[in-house]
Order: sequence, then C-alpha cells, then structure tokens
Amino acid sequence: MQDGAHTPITEGPEGRDGHGPAAAFFDLDRTLMAGSSGFHWARAARYAGLITRRRLAADGWANIRFRLQGSTDAGTDKVRERVGQVIQGRRVRDLERLAPKVLAGVLPRVYPQMLEVAYAHQDSGRPVYIVTAGSQEMASLMAHVLGFDGALGSRSEIVDGVYTGRPDGPFNYREGKVFHMRRLAEDQGLDLAACFAYSDSESDLPMLEAVGHPVAVNPDAVLARHAREHGWDVMRFEQLGRRLKAGAAIALAALVGTAGVATRRVTGRR
Repeated sequence: MQDGAHTPITEGPEGRDGHGPAAAFFDLDRTLMAGSSGFHWARAARYAGLITRRRLAADGWANIRFRLQGSTDAGTDKVRERVGQVIQGRRVRDLERLAPKVLAGVLPRVYPQMLEVAYAHQDSGRPVYIVTAGSQEMASLMAHVLGFDGALGSRSEIVDGVYTGRPDGPFNYREGKVFHMRRLAEDQGLDLAACFAYSDSESDLPMLEAVGHPVAVNPDAVLARHAREHGWDVMRFEQLGRRLKAGAAIALAALVGTAGVATRRVTGRR
C-alpha cells in the first residue's frame, strides 16, 4: 500500500482472515511518538542529578539522529548498558518520581494519528499493547496514560526495592520482542496470525513478521524497502527530516540570492 495510506480497521476481534482473537502491538519510539522516549527520561534524570549535562547533550544529539535515521543495534546496546549503570543502586521509588517530568516531555510528541489507529482497534474488540526496548516501567506508564490495555518492555532486576543494574529476563529487542509477544499470546489466548503490529525500524522486522498484519510507520530505509517488496501498509508523518530539507533549501536559496546581488553590485561598479 502507498505511503500515508492505511487499511480502515472495521473487522471484529478475530482479525481480517477469520483467525482467533487478535490484538494490536505498537512500538513506542518513532512509532507512537516522535523521537525517543529515553531522551525525555534522560532530561528528567539530569534534573534529578543522575546524569551530567554533557551526557544529556550527547543524548539530545542521538535523539535527533534517531528521528532522522532510526535505531541501530550498537546504539541500542550502548544505551542499555548506560542506563543499567545509571540506575544501579537507585531506589525504585526515586526513579518512579521522575514520571511527571518524563510525561511532560513525551505526551506532546505522541502522534494523534497513531492514537486514532490504536483506539479504532480497541473499538473493534482488539486489545492494544505497547512493545518497546525501553523499560517496563516506562512502557506501563505510557500504556496507562494513553488508555492502552498493557505493555511489554525490558525489565531490570530489583532486590529489596533497589535496582541492581542487571537485566531481569530477555532484552525486549529484535527477537526479544517476539519472545514476549508469544508469551502474552499464550496467556491471553491470542492468535498472532490475526494480530497487527506497528513499527518504524528494521530491528523490529521479527516483531512485524510474527503477526499476520504488519504495518511500517515512519520506516527507516531498510524497513521501507522490505515493506514495499512485501506489500505491507506504510504510514508516514514524521516531519523532522522534511523540515530540515526545507530549511536547507531555503538557506541555499538565500545564499544564491545573496551571491547574485553581490555579483550584480561588482559588475555595476566595473
């Protein structure tokens, strides 16, 4: 299907092909929202004195690259390792108190178009879930605030109310997302062949291919090509890249215009 289009959601909970009960799974960053939710967590962590100003600046630049290009395995691994170091020895309660500032940054960046899609699924009888490599705490918080039915995120080990900095179970990334989706499907009696999944990244190809109805949202180059080759639905509304291109074009036009004026002045004097 062409970019920007999406098949209307009118079927019941059994999905388009008459399979068993279905659900809809939504990646968070660059899919449900513009940019990275992790950056807004970092801003809140900086306010609380958990990270340095320099680290926040680096995270801000990484967020811009992420919005333009999508995620990479290496970048995701680095973020995971760094977050583990930051939360090690911190009380769960203290990090929970970052939630108001995190939400203040994230909620204005949620795509209204994606909420409409999610709520249409719910109105058709399908539960909707956030599936993210981010923390289970962030995922559950977003699901609650947005009115979703649940969330699957990466869990960190907690001992006596304190984070150890170690993971608790498989990392919810690439095949890890499929692992958690299948567990949920078994628990809820869902048929993944009837389910929908939405994501922006090539790293989520396992997640998208695990369901019967994959949808590419603001896809990176690899996912866009894969979606085109396989006839998947594609939705696009990320504006940052277009704005930067438009800004560059305006700047170039202004530069050319200025050069032209200068040339005419020099020629006139001659």
